[in-house]
Order: sequence, then C-alpha cells, then structure tokens
Amino acid sequence: MADPARAGRAGGVPAGAAGPPAGGGVALADLATVAARFGAALRERGLPVGPERCQRFAAAAQATAAATTEALYHCALATLVSDPEHVAELRRVFQLVFGGAADPAGGRGQAGDRPSAPPPTAPRTRPRPGTPARTAGVQPLVADRADGGDEPPRQVPHPAFATAAERLASRDFAELTDSELAELVAAMRRLRLALPLRPSRRTTAGPRGRVDLRASLRQARRTGGHPVRLRRRWPRQRPRRLVVLCDISGSMAPYARALLQLLYCAAGGAEAEVFTFATRLTRLTRTLARVSPAAALERAGRAAPDWSGGTRIGESLKRFIDSYGARGMARQAVVLIVSDGWDTGDPAVVGRQMSRLSRLAYRIVWANPRSATPGFQPLAGGMAAAWPYCDTVVSAHRLDALGDLLDAIAGRAGSPRTGGGTR
Repeated sequence: MADPARAGRAGGVPAGAAGPPAGGGVALADLATVAARFGAALRERGLPVGPERCQRFAAAAQATAAATTEALYHCALATLVSDPEHVAELRRVFQLVFGGAADPAGGRGQAGDRPSAPPPTAPRTRPRPGTPARTAGVQPLVADRADGGDEPPRQVPHPAFATAAERLASRDFAELTDSELAELVAAMRRLRLALPLRPSRRTTAGPRGRVDLRASLRQARRTGGHPVRLRRRWPRQRPRRLVVLCDISGSMAPYARALLQLLYCAAGGAEAEVFTFATRLTRLTRTLARVSPAAALERAGRAAPDWSGGTRIGESLKRFIDSYGARGMARQAVVLIVSDGWDTGDPAVVGRQMSRLSRLAYRIVWANPRSATPGFQPLAGGMAAAWPYCDTVVSAHRLDALGDLLDAIAGRAGSPRTGGGTR
C-alpha cells in the first residue's frame, strides 16, 4: 500500500480531489478525540483508516498549526488516504464532521475563487458484507448541531484510540501488571541499544592507517613496478560489550522485569551479557536467548531462586569480578547496574568492588528508579558507596524515561547524572 503521507506532497492535491471545503477558523477542544472520532466515521464509510493514521493526522494538524478548515482538510488529505478513489469520500465525511466549525469571516473575498461547499446532507452508508444496508448521518464533532433538534448524538464505536505506549509511557513500571508490561513489547522493539565503538584487532582497507605492503606491491604491478599509490589498512570498529547486572530483590523486581524485557526486545540488546543478583549472582545470558519476552521472564524467575529476596550488592559484585569480569568480560565494556542501592551487607565492600570494576570497565551506568524522586540524594549505603565510581546515573523507571538510559549507554553528549556531574 502506498504511503498515505505521499498523497499530498509536491504534486498538490491528488487527482480526483475537488479542493478543500470552504471555511475559516477551527476550534478543536481535544485534537486527539476529534481525530479518533473522525477516523471512526471514515472507517464506517469503508476507508482503511486505523489508529496510526489518526495519530498522524493529529500530529500533522498540531505541527502545521492548522487554524482553518482548509488547512485541516489538507492535513487529512495527506495522512488519512492512500488511494485517489477515497478522496471524494473523505471530502464528504470531512464536510459533515467539520462543516459547522467554519468561521464566517474566513471566506471573505473568496466568493469568486471557488464555489461554496454544499450543505451537509445525510449520505448513503456503504453496506458492509453480511450486514443490511442502512442510512445514517455523521454527527459533527467540533460544533453544535445546526438544526437544534432533540435527536441524541450518534454513538461512534471506539470514540478514542491510544496505543499501549501512549497510555502506559508515563506510568511507573512498579504500577504495571504483567499484561500491561506485555503490551509494551511493541514499543520496546522500536528502541535500539547503540553501544560505543572500539578498534578491533582485525583490519580493513581504508584511506589512512599503516601501509599494506602486499596490496601496495600488487597495485605497483599495474604501473610498471613503481608504487605510485600506497594501500593502507586500519582497524575495524566493533561495538563494545554490554554487561548488565540487575538487582532482583523485592523492591526492584518490577523494574528488573521491565528492563530485562527491554534487553530482549531492543535491537542490539539480545547480545548483552545479563546477570541477576539479590543474595546470589546468576547468569541469565543463555536463559534469555531465542525465546519470547514472556517466556524469557518466566525462565529468569526459575533460574534465579533468589528473585524478590534480599540484596547483597557488594558480595555479588565481588563474585562477578572474580569469576567473569577480571577474566575479560568486563574489560573495556559498558557495565549497566540496575539497583536502588539498598544493601543488607557492608557498604565498604560495595565501594571496594566498584573501584575494581571502574578500572576494568569502559563506562559504568547505574539505573536507579529512586533517582526520579525530586531532590534525590544517594543516602542509601550501597548507593552512596558506589556513587563516586558511576559515570552516569539515570532513573529508567518508566517507558518515556528509557531514552536517558539509551543515551547513557551509548555515551551521547548530555547523558544525565542525577545530582551531579560525571566522575
């Protein structure tokens, strides 16, 4: 199917369009609701207008600051139709829906430019397969009924649409149920974990770097043995390893589930090394491989027997460094620690192990959902001990806060650190 946004590009109005209805200013009290109901009216007339097109229509109206019905019509033309045959039907429904919103002063001096729009009439409804034909009018959405009749307004099915990302983006992960968390899978699949690059031991041909003698000599055979042009090779660039240490204690279990789902869904996250810890350290890298998000979380719960238990951050860090990190896994890697910093052990142990980890890792990012609280200070023992060794501290407590986390992992400029600068 063609891109609906192409319908109104440089070519102007598509073939078959009679031009926008006459009108002036439009006052839209609730643009999202109006767009959703307008889309529902179009679907009843047989046009393939779904929630995504309604969202694009509302975004276009807001981006262009559509203050007239003409501008609003062109927004609808560019975002809601993908076939020239649908333009006439779109115009008829648009006139019925937005016809009463015209400003009488908006058409002054335009009487000779184009004919006035016909008065709203009850069009014939296209019957759906398997249902008897019926006739129904479309209730205007942004103006009162002009006839002043007592007929109750027609109930449009699904008067408003919102994707899971829109409804749940501003809700804390701790407030989401398992089913609501599963609804965020599609939104998380659109995210991408971009990791910093590092030079590889393998080389590739490039414009600079050390001279490739063999390639230069082969090239010189074409010029009579004279090395007119030197061939060079330079190291390939590879993404750095991502290592995730996720706290699954009782206070962190909801956030752990959400961020483990993010690692599974986001592009590039499936290659991360994942460990969970509470009272013990558990490696989940193979457990989370090649399964659905729901099954991955279920496997993680079975593989980590201390899920929703206590927290021993220092001892878990020590075991990770001794068994995996110092042997190469954490060397020049991006280490993401997900924890609120509440530790039942000795905070001094956390400080010593974080100092060791900072000498191994390329960057340490700490995701603490409690840091979203206004005026947050690292008062918890474990958080206070780890604070000096963290490059970035983010909250990552809800969907619309994951952008800060992705920026911090990628090392983009301006990645935040709650309560102070980077170390």
